Amino acid sequence: MVEIEPKEFWDDLKWGRKHYHELAVKYTDQWVAIVNKKVVASGESIKRIRQEAIKKTGRKHIPIIFVEDASHVY
Repeated sequence: MVEIEPKEFWDDLKWGRKHYHELAVKYTDQWVAIVNKKVVASGESIKRIRQEAIKKTGRKHIPIIFVEDASHVY
């Protein structure tokens, strides 16, 4: 059975994308976990960030995005 993320997950992900430039100032080259439209954990290890965010919030579905600075070229 496929598990679908709840609406709150998508709302937080949308908030992270909308505020990406603000996040880049404070969290450059870090993973950030977003819950209730705020950063609840950040750092270099996505595994540690996920564990920390789950422990802090009790949520199972937490959007985690990598915030990079503008110097990365693709």
